[in-house]
Amino acid sequence: METPKIFESEYRFCLILWEHEPVTTVALVKLCQEQLGWKRTTTYTVIKRLGQRGILSNDNGTVTSLVSKEEAQASEIDELVEKKFEGSLPAFVAAFTRRQKLSGKELDEMQQMIDRIREGGAS
Repeated sequence: METPKIFESEYRFCLILWEHEPVTTVALVKLCQEQLGWKRTTTYTVIKRLGQRGILSNDNGTVTSLVSKEEAQASEIDELVEKKFEGSLPAFVAAFTRRQKLSGKELDEMQQMIDRIREGGAS
């Protein structure tokens, strides 16, 4: 199943949800007011919209995610690589590393990921 698209303001909402779930709608309204400056009605609208799209569940006032942070991030990267780099992960990495200085530790972590993938393990 394809991960539903989560737009920017929804993603900021989901960051709060992922950090505090399971969370009551009342607590979520308060958190969104404090962290995003949202009104109660905005939070309830987003809860309803994300529930309809299968991103979260609101069961008797308790909200939990149905899409993990990792799934949402992976979906965004997949879309970015497909749209901007014609599906080429090496082209994406090349563009990223031209603009971003990587530390020795980061390079080691990336090499370990590559080694695990070559050995047939998970990244």
